[in-house]
Parts: sequence; C-alpha cells; structure tokens
Amino acid sequence: MKDNVIIITGGSSGIGKALAEEFGKHGSKVLITGRNQSDLHAVVDELRQKGIIISGFPADVSRPEDNRNMAAEAIRVYGKIDVLINNAGISMRALFEEVNLDVVRKVMDINFYGVLYATQSCLPEIMKSKGSVVGISSIAGYRGLPGRTGYSASKFALNGFLEVLRTEMLNKGVHVLTACPGFTASNIRKRSLVKDGSAQGESPRDEATMMTASECARHIYRATVKRKKVIILTTQGKLTVFLNKWFPGWMDKIVYNVMAKEHGAPIQ
Repeated sequence: MKDNVIIITGGSSGIGKALAEEFGKHGSKVLITGRNQSDLHAVVDELRQKGIIISGFPADVSRPEDNRNMAAEAIRVYGKIDVLINNAGISMRALFEEVNLDVVRKVMDINFYGVLYATQSCLPEIMKSKGSVVGISSIAGYRGLPGRTGYSASKFALNGFLEVLRTEMLNKGVHVLTACPGFTASNIRKRSLVKDGSAQGESPRDEATMMTASECARHIYRATVKRKKVIILTTQGKLTVFLNKWFPGWMDKIVYNVMAKEHGAPIQ
C-alpha cells in the first residue's frame, strides 16, 4: 500500500480513524472525510504528527454532491485514487413497531446510499489504478438483530451491493472487499439513534471486552493487501454467521436472548 491513495469516509473516529493510521503508517497517502470539521482537523493534526501523509475533507456521505467533491479533492491533492474504504455509518436502537420510519430512512441514507454515492464517484479512478473498493459491513448484514431494524437492513443491502460490484468488476481488475467486524469498540453505539431520532448517548454494551478499532483496522489492512473478497471478524461473529445459515430458527432464540441482555434493551 506504499504510495497508494486511500479515501476513508467517516475517518474522524473509531474504525475509520484506526484505518487512517494503519494505512498511513504503511506509507499510504490518506484522505479522510467527516461531518464534524473540528473532529476532522484534530485527527489530521494528530496523525500528521506521527508522520502520516493525510488530509481531511468535510463531507456528508448521504449527499451525492459531497461525494463527487470528495473524489475531486483526492485527485487534486494526490493525483489519483487507489482505494475507497466506505466506513461512514450510523446505527439505531428501537423496535420496528415503535420507530419513526424517518430514523430508518436516515440510517439507509448513510449506510447504504452513502456507499453507492461514494463508490460511483471514485470508481472511474479506481478502475484506472485497478485498486480496491472496501465496504465496512457488519455481522448484522448476515443475521438480523432485534432492535436494529434500519442498521441490519442497511448492512444486508450493503452486502448485496458489494457482491454485485465484485462480480461486475471480475474482469476489470478491481478488488472488492466486504469487511464484517463483530462487536468492536467504537463510538457508533453512542451515536446510535433511538426511536424518535435522538442520539442514544451511552453504549449499552461493555466496550472494554470488544475487539479494539486498531485490531479491526489491522485485519482490514491485511485483507486489502491480499485482495480478499470477504472477512468476518471475531469468533462470535464467525459462529453467528455459520450457525444462522444452518439453524436459523434456533438462532432466532439465541440472538433474542443475547440482545435482550443489553442495558436498556428495547426487547425484554
């Protein structure tokens, strides 16, 4: 990845920030996006002090024009695009029967349509470089999680899109990776939306027991270098995907019981 140009959406915190550092320390030139300019500038300053070549670009992935401008900025600053990592995402936590559907729409706009906009904006350059498109999906894209209607739906849609893109790019030299972390310590749960669209504020899970964002980033970096098609992270994640394929009815009960143990869970 040395001298490759990497765009990372949602790069100002969590897995996105860890990916910027991981790729950057291997010699990549990085452009990160985010909606909060102060957070974006803080990360850029921090990583530059570590010797990483990085720039930031304020952008909202749910806006098509922002994505076109993001791609143009990467070309202006670095002259090319080799890898797009679609990392920007948001979660939600509410029962379907209670949730305002505008919340689901917002999650889909960011997690799914944001990937379409960013990928279509960057794909012409990535095809030139025979580079990579990476989608940060989730175990929730293989197994629906109660209380996560919009999140699971967006990740199932994302997995389908990436599989289509991977197949369409089969003879064009473009690598497509679907990366599915399990529960990872990040701020996504703190910013998760509840049924009325307000932010949850605190994580309902013990973040200290989860895979760190840095460890997750190392796995994704290696998978990108090796041009893998799919990676599923954590033992729990791999078991969930395997068991759900063969014993879906039994897994309904297991997943229900596990999710019901979360602090303040919408299911009991």
